[in-house]
Amino acid sequence: MLRKWFAIPLWQRVIAALLLGGLLGWLWGPEAESIKIIGDIFIAFIKMLVVPLIFFSLVSGVAAIGDLRKLGSVGWRALLLFIVSGQIAVWLGLFLGTVIEPGLGVDTSAIEMGETPSPDVKTFQEMILEIVPASPVQVMADVNVLPLIVFSLLLGIGILMAKEEGAPVQRIFDSGSVVMQKVTMVVMELTPFGVFALMAWVVGTLGLDAVAALAKLVGLNYLGCLLIIFVMYSAMIKFLARLPVRDFFRGIVDAMAVSYSTASSNATLPVTLRCAERNLGISNSVASFVIALGATINMNGTAMYLGLATLFGAQIFGVDLSWGQYFLISILGTLGAIGAAGIPGAGLIMMALVFGAVGVPLETIAFVAGVDRIMDMMRTTTNVSGDAAVATVVASMTNEIDRGEMISADDV
Repeated sequence: MLRKWFAIPLWQRVIAALLLGGLLGWLWGPEAESIKIIGDIFIAFIKMLVVPLIFFSLVSGVAAIGDLRKLGSVGWRALLLFIVSGQIAVWLGLFLGTVIEPGLGVDTSAIEMGETPSPDVKTFQEMILEIVPASPVQVMADVNVLPLIVFSLLLGIGILMAKEEGAPVQRIFDSGSVVMQKVTMVVMELTPFGVFALMAWVVGTLGLDAVAALAKLVGLNYLGCLLIIFVMYSAMIKFLARLPVRDFFRGIVDAMAVSYSTASSNATLPVTLRCAERNLGISNSVASFVIALGATINMNGTAMYLGLATLFGAQIFGVDLSWGQYFLISILGTLGAIGAAGIPGAGLIMMALVFGAVGVPLETIAFVAGVDRIMDMMRTTTNVSGDAAVATVVASMTNEIDRGEMISADDV
């Protein structure tokens, strides 16, 4: 029985649970809240993963650069493109959420929840001072993510500077990152049960208005990802790499297909590398460095979604956000996407850090968890396409690409 269950792809189990949970909630009504405890356990597991996943993934990702000298002609270009494209992506999510307002009009008065976290009003100087962790251990205990990210980045840079002497420490964090990804995969196996219970609770408590709001969120997620892929990435290829856009997408179509079906940047990595080298003509040195690094820290689809989902939660629960908090979301959304592991469900885990920082109730995670897998598939396609786009641009700038080898329409 268990063998048959695990033989079914996770995304199919999640979608089946989504439909069955919605049907049960519609038939059962408000009494469906009695099984919400199953979803609460699932969300508790997700929140449990936030600190160790960010810590190990970020340190390992920075240390994966291998040598500070690699931050020369190839490294600094790749990192700059990753950061700038991530900022554009998260602001796109904020723009879509502000203009379309997917969470507006949902009556959440029937939901019993804890006190909404109220972010402290701080001066700019106080905010800057707080990102420096006085005690990394205390920061982890308090789940204060921004200083945790700063400490993780500094630790990764320290490992690079230590060179051979830092290698044993790097291996610890590489192993820790792999272990945390495996733990996350175990938790993700609980997704069908959590989704079933949470969808039954949402539909039973809030009715079909909640379903309409979630459908709008899914639609905006896909719209945002498509804009990133076909507008931002196309512009990068055309104006920075000065290469044919159509041939670029023809060259990475296999990677896009695998990423959509697996919802995992890491699982798609071998296919992405093959497409970059064979179809796009990128040299092995640039492809292996940029794409491997991108699979760890380049998550534009996730960054866009974190901005969109934060506004969705704020609108549902009536939280007013200032421009200062928008800016904080943009920073945490980008850094949170960098810290997200390239595996299914990582974006859901990163929500906790952004929501808590701007006072959006964590119940939002339970609200959107039911449809997250559907959105995660498109976000992963966006992330993988971005890895290939950045590798292509960097290779073009450093003359590490065989332009004649890029796949053309006649070859397909």
